[in-house]
Amino acid sequence: MNHRFVIYFIGKLLQILSLLFLVPAAIAWYETSGTFWERVLDPALAGLLFSIIFSSVTGTIFVFTQRKNKGKIEVREGFAIVTFGWLALTFAGSFPLFIYFLSLYETLSAGKVIAAFTDAFFEVMSGLTTTGATILTDIEAVPQGILFWRSLTHWIGGMGIVTLALALLPTFGVAAYQLFRGEVPGPSKERLRPKLAQTAIILWGVYALFTLIQTVLLMFGDMSLYDAVLHAFSTMSTGGFSTKNTSVAAFNSAYIEWVIILFMFLAGTNFLIHYRLLFLRDLNMIKSNREFHLYTAIVITAVFICITALSIQGLQPRSEIERHFRAQELTEEQVDLKIMVEEEKIKPLGARVRHSFFNALAIITTTGFVSADWDTWPDSVRVVFMILMFFGGSAGSTAGGIKMIRVLVLFKVAIHQVKLILQPRLVSPVKIGKVALSDSQMSGIISFFIIFMVLFVFFTAIMSTMIPDFTTSVSVVAATLGNIGPGLSGVGAMENYAWIPLPGKWILTLCMLLGRLEIYTVLIAFSRISWRK
Repeated sequence: MNHRFVIYFIGKLLQILSLLFLVPAAIAWYETSGTFWERVLDPALAGLLFSIIFSSVTGTIFVFTQRKNKGKIEVREGFAIVTFGWLALTFAGSFPLFIYFLSLYETLSAGKVIAAFTDAFFEVMSGLTTTGATILTDIEAVPQGILFWRSLTHWIGGMGIVTLALALLPTFGVAAYQLFRGEVPGPSKERLRPKLAQTAIILWGVYALFTLIQTVLLMFGDMSLYDAVLHAFSTMSTGGFSTKNTSVAAFNSAYIEWVIILFMFLAGTNFLIHYRLLFLRDLNMIKSNREFHLYTAIVITAVFICITALSIQGLQPRSEIERHFRAQELTEEQVDLKIMVEEEKIKPLGARVRHSFFNALAIITTTGFVSADWDTWPDSVRVVFMILMFFGGSAGSTAGGIKMIRVLVLFKVAIHQVKLILQPRLVSPVKIGKVALSDSQMSGIISFFIIFMVLFVFFTAIMSTMIPDFTTSVSVVAATLGNIGPGLSGVGAMENYAWIPLPGKWILTLCMLLGRLEIYTVLIAFSRISWRK
């Protein structure tokens, strides 16, 4: 392991991070008032300033002390840089929320400091991994500068901070591929250009273009510039952080929801398709891409099931809604109000269609936005949503989950095995489109699925010792390992993660990192073999 290069590149990442902090710091400066020192010491700004200083100083020390030891890197160095780089950025990015949380306490103790740091680290990891699970109970009370930073973590984490570094610092040659493959989601890391720096620039260019277009469209729906930018950040990154306590439902706008529906679908699609459509006018990718066909078919099927179930059954019976586990039980009046509000949302057919599209896409693309409390919808819909949490979006998109291409390969392999049982002498390779898959490709995808499911069962067993509800224990792991955010019952559409015990938050933080970096990257980075010379 080339330890020195790992430290060097993490230093570069911290330097980039310090520059990104300048935008939320400027917003916080504008938001605060008083003398110079009163503004600087205001908790809304102090944490951001501290993060700027910490990131720039630490990053510069790392780069300066290791600048002569860059050398050649291989897989283990690349995966170590991605894993430890993300941990370093999460740590440095936690200070704004950490200092803000501390300011909310009248008196401090060791327990409160640990709790505040845990919550801050959890929230920033949730942001960078585009999970969208939040411990904030009153989002609208949080200063705008901190909320901007919180949503910005989504945007830089969606396409990847290491990918951003490759776009800004195109000087690493063959080393770039090891970094790229460790961070970009999906089993195939396709290049758009011979040089990965050019690929990174193209990916970020398409990403930024869609973010800008969505921001403008949301402003046409009477969203403020601030809200539009932050919701565009969250949509294109498939993150789900909102500026409102009830997410997108707070805007009560069909136009806004349809705009977000469109861009959630685009964000869950392979960005290679977007590039070829926008810049090469190449329609063949849509016609021939089997993963895109499966993604679209599953979305339509899920929406059809939602519409049908809501049309026939409506909401769950009141007794079932009351039985759902919640950290804070609802009063009878609150249950009555919830049922009345949710019934009004799905009465018109057009509204049922819209909410079905919105929430099904929010789950399958792992965005996690909420336009209705789908935890009150029929159990058939809740089961479908639980399944969608594992599927995720397309490879090469910003979505989490197992990814559609892997699901497609698993289906193909299963069908192929059935054919072999019936026709033992059959010689027919497993194909995706016209491309035959090698044995190593199939074994890699099957291995990933097995490890994913083993981790899901393992972490569910652990969380079940801390959470007194099985449905919540299962969905909380699925929602964090798949980078979705909201789950069922105790972490449902209108709930949050604030009540989870501290050890549970650290376990779920690990789930989020494993899910975003697709397991192998983290496992290899922490493997003893990787650290041997």
